[in-house]
Amino acid sequence: MSTADTAGGGFELRTESLTGRHWLAIVLAAVTGAIHLWLGVSFISSPLGWSFLIAGIGFLAGTAAVLVDYRRPLVYLLGVPFTLGQVVAWYLVNAPDFSTVGYVDKAVQLALVAVLAYLYGRES
Repeated sequence: MSTADTAGGGFELRTESLTGRHWLAIVLAAVTGAIHLWLGVSFISSPLGWSFLIAGIGFLAGTAAVLVDYRRPLVYLLGVPFTLGQVVAWYLVNAPDFSTVGYVDKAVQLALVAVLAYLYGRES
């Protein structure tokens, strides 16, 4: 079985060059993306809900870009401030009333930032 498969939209998955750290970043981005989509749906009637949806889509789009090998170093570079911006926004909006979901999501995001920085340094 080939590691380069064609997805429904004609994009070819290029996973043969992905390392364990790439897969870790993919899992972390998918987790935080899913959390943001869930929160977005939960708060859909408010502007905050829409910002969660946009953030979730951003994480999933970055994951898709890595999977099809679309300018990976640029995706890593843009992913760092995008993700750190989520952490800062979370703190500013929620302080001092932080939730368990928020703590888990931010731990995932900080781990994602570390992996993205490593991947960028290694591949650029």
